[in-house]
Amino acid sequence: MTDAPEGESAPPPAPPKTRLWDLPVRLVHWSFALLLPALWWTWKSGDMSTHRLLGYVTLGLLLFRIYWGFAGSSTARFASFVRGPRAVFAYARGLFSKSSDKTIGHNPIGALSVLALLGAMLLQVALGLFAQDTDGIESGPLSDLVSYELSDLARDLHEQLFNIILALVALHLLAILFYALVKRDNLVGPMITGRKALDESAEPPRFAPLWRGLVGVALAAGVSGWVAQGLPLPGVN
Repeated sequence: MTDAPEGESAPPPAPPKTRLWDLPVRLVHWSFALLLPALWWTWKSGDMSTHRLLGYVTLGLLLFRIYWGFAGSSTARFASFVRGPRAVFAYARGLFSKSSDKTIGHNPIGALSVLALLGAMLLQVALGLFAQDTDGIESGPLSDLVSYELSDLARDLHEQLFNIILALVALHLLAILFYALVKRDNLVGPMITGRKALDESAEPPRFAPLWRGLVGVALAAGVSGWVAQGLPLPGVN
């Protein structure tokens, strides 16, 4: 270790990185990042069997993320980052300040992005479950529960809503770029490693035990599989 030049004080040591995001949040986040282009490509290429399968996987991930928003770690819970209009506007007033963001987890504006993307993707999957193609050959597992006209409408809305999801993703990417360039805050790194340098006065996040995650996986997989089979009821053919 070299001494600082005479007359100059040594730079302060970098603050240690604290665990911020748990593994389930990060896995779901990056799974969505991979699934969206895969869903688009399988639809564009006409590989509807794979498209449906990926849709069921997406449904399972969405269900798990909703469950984890109530039962998961503190930074994953909706109650920890969803705020009212007053908090959103208060945060927005200092948005262009170059000072570091003291928020632990999602900030109030980022929370709106999370809710918008989860809500749009959940609606997108739901529409796909009821949709049928223009020839009525390929259809979602729940298309028999609605009329032919409603199934056609679900298909049209399913296609149009994807463009809205793309716009939300573009805004999300622009926000990441804004934070990197203006606020000098790297949002991507912590979502990969799970760790970030936090203010010393910040209370470290509380993490959920493994068994809660396993329960969530079982519930999400069970419901997604049940939906994929067309919601069969016991004892009903």
